[in-house]
Amino acid sequence: MADQYDLIVIGAGPGGYTAAIRAAQLGLKTAIVEREHMAGICSNWGCIPTKALLRSAEIYGHMTHASEYGLSADKFGFDIAAIVERSRKIAGRMNNGVQFLMKQNKIDIIWGEAQLAAPGEIKVSAMSKKPVEPQWPKPKDTLAEGTYKAKNIIIATGARPRVLPGIEPDGERIWTYFEAMKPPSFPKSLVVMGSGAIGMEFASFYRSMGAEVTVIELLPQVLPVEDAEIATIVRKRFERRGIKILTEAKVTKVDKNKDGIVAHVELKDGSKQEITGERLISAVGVQCNTENLGLEKLGVKLERGAIAIDAYGRTNVPGVWAIGDVAGTPMLAHKAEHEAVITVETIAGMKVHPLDKLRVPGCTYCEPQVASVGLTEAKAKEAGRDIKVGRFPFRANGKAIALGEIEGIVKTIFDAKTGELLGAHMVGAEVTELIQGFVVAIGLETTEEDLFHTIFPHPTLSEAMKESALDAYGRALNI
Repeated sequence: MADQYDLIVIGAGPGGYTAAIRAAQLGLKTAIVEREHMAGICSNWGCIPTKALLRSAEIYGHMTHASEYGLSADKFGFDIAAIVERSRKIAGRMNNGVQFLMKQNKIDIIWGEAQLAAPGEIKVSAMSKKPVEPQWPKPKDTLAEGTYKAKNIIIATGARPRVLPGIEPDGERIWTYFEAMKPPSFPKSLVVMGSGAIGMEFASFYRSMGAEVTVIELLPQVLPVEDAEIATIVRKRFERRGIKILTEAKVTKVDKNKDGIVAHVELKDGSKQEITGERLISAVGVQCNTENLGLEKLGVKLERGAIAIDAYGRTNVPGVWAIGDVAGTPMLAHKAEHEAVITVETIAGMKVHPLDKLRVPGCTYCEPQVASVGLTEAKAKEAGRDIKVGRFPFRANGKAIALGEIEGIVKTIFDAKTGELLGAHMVGAEVTELIQGFVVAIGLETTEEDLFHTIFPHPTLSEAMKESALDAYGRALNI
């Protein structure tokens, strides 16, 4: 069977389904190929259901110190099965929502695994491996396996957890984020290997619910991509919560036994430790899903395991494009969605702005939350910029005091010569919601004067954003 499309998208995650929708809006005949579940890892096993878990942990944490708010909550507990069920129902809702969007935009769905068979041609076959459970109902009116042709093909196949040799996840004692999201029972203790966003979020969740947690990180700081000052604040907060953190430490092997695991850890000074836990979460990054796509057959170039693209999503092969995690860092859903629009509009012949990775915000939803955009202080100095740095603590913000959320800070970095906002870094309550203000500001090439003259509502956490900018120039009013 062969059918001719203007565009076929391989992968229905945030990047893939966004690309398909934008193409349909522009009048392109569009199909999307998916092998497991609509909405991808993000909505089914990542961004959305993890936030459901973290919300349960947040509410549970508030209950533990209800008396501080004049409330009584003497008898309370949790049911991990019910927490997981809520998370999975939310994932199912997201899945169904994407199916609806495909139908609404008249996008053909082709169910199966796709391979590039020839320029402008793909072959779709049945899935070769067991899918991640559970499988949501497949959307109706999907097309069959076979051969399909398109003027353009976008690869949006995402990424999966990275596996370290000798420490392979088994789904029982050693988990990836898949298993960590749906534990059959609640572990009393666990080891988290890796302190990126995924590792820190799960460490935060399980500690909030009462588990003993140890985080092991190979690099000198937790949250390695974040500003060092912000990462230090997070570490101190985690340690006050009772989370043990080892940096510049390497897990050399993991022994499994009937009670759990023993992680053998080597520290920077050569000393060794054995850390026990019921479970180990492997959160050492992800790797791109580039296998079995036929990339080699067409000569599609890879760089560091990712598909090499230009600023508009083009690969080195005409008519083949790539977006999202499979096209490299930063591996974030919102970056994939933005790339999707850029790439599709380029295909449609529109004039578009290329992606500027410095304007892609990053968010970590642990307790406390972390959010950032632009250059860190260290990166700005490495670039030779003469900078001014402002800081404003949440403990001096009226709304934070009223919320009982005084642990946090807003840090801003400006070019000393031009006043350009170069970066913003935040830790504390709801900063993942606040960061968009700085994202817009950087996008508009905002200067310190623009922020000075902006009226922020009172009382809000957002006032700390303006105060941080004022502090960079010695003008902070409330510290």
